[in-house]
Amino acid sequence: MYSSCVRNSMLHGSERWPLRKENEVAIQQAETRMVRWMCSVKVKDRFSSKELRQRLGIDDITLVLQHNRLRWYGHVLRNEDDWVKKCVEYEVEGPRPRGRPKRT
Repeated sequence: MYSSCVRNSMLHGSERWPLRKENEVAIQQAETRMVRWMCSVKVKDRFSSKELRQRLGIDDITLVLQHNRLRWYGHVLRNEDDWVKKCVEYEVEGPRPRGRPKRT
């Protein structure tokens, strides 16, 4: 139970995060430190993260992030009059202008 509370607070609003690879790695490292702390295991003890997560009964945090994002995307696709869906389906008319974009 405690591990799910920590993870839920850590992933609050993750459905809409513009996640980059370095952010994903940072979240994964933080979660690994928390898992080791919850299991009272030091790095010197040489337990794999996978084994410790199995001991606690939790999934990899990257899979949870992906699941949350897909669940949110499915929710967006279901709502017909939602502004997010309109933004996803928006088509810009006409060709792109030549040259560098204006600063403002």
